[in-house]
Amino acid sequence: MRVSTLRRTFIAASVLAVAAVPATLNAQSEPIRIGFLTVRSGPLAAGGKQMEEGINLFLKERNFTLAGRKVELTIADTGGNPALAKTKTQELVERNKVHVIIGPLAAFEALAIDDYIRQTRTPIVSCSAAAEDLTQRKPNPWFVRSAASSGQPNHAVGEYAAKNLGYKRVAIIADDFAYGHETAAAFQRVFEDNGGKVVQRIFTPLAVPDYGSFLTQLKTNVDAVYAGFAGANGFRFLRQYREYGLKMPVLGSMTTADEGILRTMGDEALGVVTGGWYAAGIDTPDNKKFVAAVNKEYGADPGYYTLGAYSAGVLVEQAVKMVGGKVEDKDAFMKALRNPGTVHDARGEWKLDQYGNPVMPIYIRKVERRGGKLVNTVVQTYPAVSQFWKYDPKQFLANPVYSRDFPPAKHLEP
Repeated sequence: MRVSTLRRTFIAASVLAVAAVPATLNAQSEPIRIGFLTVRSGPLAAGGKQMEEGINLFLKERNFTLAGRKVELTIADTGGNPALAKTKTQELVERNKVHVIIGPLAAFEALAIDDYIRQTRTPIVSCSAAAEDLTQRKPNPWFVRSAASSGQPNHAVGEYAAKNLGYKRVAIIADDFAYGHETAAAFQRVFEDNGGKVVQRIFTPLAVPDYGSFLTQLKTNVDAVYAGFAGANGFRFLRQYREYGLKMPVLGSMTTADEGILRTMGDEALGVVTGGWYAAGIDTPDNKKFVAAVNKEYGADPGYYTLGAYSAGVLVEQAVKMVGGKVEDKDAFMKALRNPGTVHDARGEWKLDQYGNPVMPIYIRKVERRGGKLVNTVVQTYPAVSQFWKYDPKQFLANPVYSRDFPPAKHLEP
């Protein structure tokens, strides 16, 4: 009786153990599911296309495998619409059961899905959306960036314009949405802190068909015009700027003269000075290798959106390796994403700060023609730049987020 009982117990335990093995194996044999939020239509579609090129190149180079597990990529088109971005995010999480999301493209999309990401505890890597407060006053513990905050590169442009170029008076024209407001505000703050004056600000609708009525308003008694545009808007603005015969030098945000639109531009882009965390003209072996790979695959130079998405893949890969491929452990995986150590890609080395935003080199770029094509050449490098620039983080965060109203424009002229 006793032997029989022991035997039954042994058999039951063995059955349970055998049953448990496939479950464990299945968890590790399933693919890592990555959701990818992009834009395939509208004024931001050019950037969305480059984002897809970046992530696809990254995964192709790794045979769609990370830490020994196959990767399943699900791409969702948000249309550059906040409500649709939220719907697509819900589908990725609830229907596709993704382990991590990369994207979305626009700041207003990231803000629209922020609450849902927090509620569902879904790891997300922003490869483009630069909304300041997502890594500042309202940091999301499930959110990290492979790109910069909106203001981060534009702080450097503000200092460079005042100190290196000696500009005193600048007019601003930018897209009338969060990214345009924040890039322009960051430039204005540092430019004015270094003795300059922003004497005019014009914000244009994101989908404006023609810039003519705004160009005729621009002051001509300024040292330069700062242009803050995203997607294809930089291309359209600069072309019409020259068509209207305006001669003032142009400064701008990284996306105003991004490599993704330089391929379609002509002499109107020559001499435009922008600040960015990447430039195809970075003269390092790693970047030359990356540029060559993108040239071979897509016949064009990589830019903001290409490297942003590629780098998001690099960050995800580093975190996946740190947890031994066990992305199902959300807490451990997110901890690894937020604490990856030093990350290395085509821009150079970078780390994440305690808010999930990169501390990295910022490059001042100037558009030149080399080898028969337009390129962003690096004219100055600011190493290890924080999203808080040279300001004390506590004092920085005590101020309102960058916007149309902050910092206040004290030097505007009628």
